Amino acid sequence: MDYSDYEKKCAAVRQENKVLLEGFESWLKEKGLGENTVSNHLNNIDFYINDFLLYYDVIPAAEGADEISSFLGNWFIRKAMWASESSIRSNAASLKKFYQYLFELDMIPREELAELKLCIKEDLPDWLEELRRFDSLAFDF
Repeated sequence: MDYSDYEKKCAAVRQENKVLLEGFESWLKEKGLGENTVSNHLNNIDFYINDFLLYYDVIPAAEGADEISSFLGNWFIRKAMWASESSIRSNAASLKKFYQYLFELDMIPREELAELKLCIKEDLPDWLEELRRFDSLAFDF
């Protein structure tokens, strides 16, 4: 795919993502979450679906559940200057909520949601360790 095709596909996915984010915002508010919490979840998911999932390839949000480990265990640590233990935990929580929302829309199967939650539970300590390693290297100059 040439760059022009890539850009067109990204634009189409971003339009789909806009609709998903608007629905996700309403869903979060229906759950009784406060404005700051909703805003935090939206920012986290926007970064995941509009930056990470479109960085190397064009991956629609509903097909991105199996990319969580690559995101939180590597890409986020290297690309997000604000990467910290709390931001990794926050993103993990946001991703669980977002993919729960997609499950409720019948956009992902129950098994995929369960795998995502298990991945986060099992891999979170490794992601935090990778962050510590990365940060320690950043200061060894």
